[in-house]
Amino acid sequence: MPHEMSVQREAIVARVRSHARVLILPGIVLIVTAAALGYFFGSFPENWQNLALLAVGLLLIVVAWFLPFFSWLARNYTITTRRVVLSSGVFVRVRQELLHSRGYDVTVRQTWIQRMFGSGDLLINAGHEYPVVLRDIPSVALTQAALHDLMENNQNVVSMRRQREEEHPPDETTVWGTR
Repeated sequence: MPHEMSVQREAIVARVRSHARVLILPGIVLIVTAAALGYFFGSFPENWQNLALLAVGLLLIVVAWFLPFFSWLARNYTITTRRVVLSSGVFVRVRQELLHSRGYDVTVRQTWIQRMFGSGDLLINAGHEYPVVLRDIPSVALTQAALHDLMENNQNVVSMRRQREEEHPPDETTVWGTR
């Protein structure tokens, strides 16, 4: 009789990025720079002055809008039924995973601006030297409650699996999960 084991499928609970309010200032810079370029381009008597204005405007757009926007896009957090996955980076991709079944402490840290928007930093202390930080995520209280529930459910599944293994230890003839 084959040993049956219930396999829990992993499902995505949430995909989260930092709060989009970090893009307000870059958005304003983009609009003001584009308006200034549209208004002043071609108004200088020398052609090199117009090209210099265009170059400075494009450089400002790249540094003040493009880089912050893609930095915001490049960092995301995925919460599944089994783990929390932190991904960041454009050229060098970094991926860190925390399993719910390992257990961890979840702390919320909010500044007064974050409290106004309902966002905050979620600190996950998994026993490492430094906590893992999900920076400025929206609906931080809801995310904290969801992580508590997911961690509790996963710990129950792991403890049930351990208890089942203790009740029915594998015998000496078990090879590759069959008897």
